Amino acid sequence: MTSVTTRRTPDPSRAGVTAAFLILLTLGLAAAVEAPAAGNAPNRLELILKNKLVQICIWPDYYGITYRNPKTQELSGIDIDMALQLGKDLGVAVQFVDSSFARLIDDVTLGHCDVAMFAVGITPARSEKLRFTRPHLASDIYAITTRTNLRIKNWEDIDKPGVVVAVAKGTVHEPIMKEKLKEAELIVLDSPFAREQEVQSGRADVFITDYPYSQRFLANADWARLVAPPQTYHITPYAYAVTPGDDPWFARMERFVDDIKRDGRLLASAKRHRLEPILAR
Repeated sequence: MTSVTTRRTPDPSRAGVTAAFLILLTLGLAAAVEAPAAGNAPNRLELILKNKLVQICIWPDYYGITYRNPKTQELSGIDIDMALQLGKDLGVAVQFVDSSFARLIDDVTLGHCDVAMFAVGITPARSEKLRFTRPHLASDIYAITTRTNLRIKNWEDIDKPGVVVAVAKGTVHEPIMKEKLKEAELIVLDSPFAREQEVQSGRADVFITDYPYSQRFLANADWARLVAPPQTYHITPYAYAVTPGDDPWFARMERFVDDIKRDGRLLASAKRHRLEPILAR
């Protein structure tokens, strides 16, 4: 049986860590990574098998993907299922590490986890820093507005003068909407909760999200209304992310994705979490 633990990575901004300390820490970690390479140290896969533990970064607010129930603290979602399957395939324990899209690159490249498994959208900027497996999901973009908003009746009403569109910082929607919007005002907020509050309060007209996250509002927020594009707007493939340069570990993750697609585990989980429409075949 695969054992499971959870830990949270420290947030430097909240902890009050100075910029100088962060620079020294980064340099020290970089040196530590380079030195073992010269000495032929075990690769990440070897260390995982040796320590009998794989550390997996998740974003615990991602409904249907890696969601922590605030009442029970239980984790659920397609990538929680797949993370447990990865631990089972490797024969090791699983430790979940709380992360976010804003901290994603640092958490992976600085070794806070072995792999990020929370439907990470593949973007050019992220691909410069991370190495992605082949996609297992792919989602278009959707908008959430309030049931009482009379200005937004359909997708074509969004990009108009006077409309305020909210996105969360660090998500794939930030650069996409910066490029797409021509007339509407775009505001970038520090967290998904901030963008939701802006819309619910009426300070913003819509917030931009994806298919899995939109389902949370359709199921739980009686004030929310979905606005879908009439045709494909911008499909983003989602995959698992590892640090570049470790070929054996990347190859093992690629094999894992192939296995869960071929043997039906991914499909079964997608059906269970109502994500079959965005499953990457």
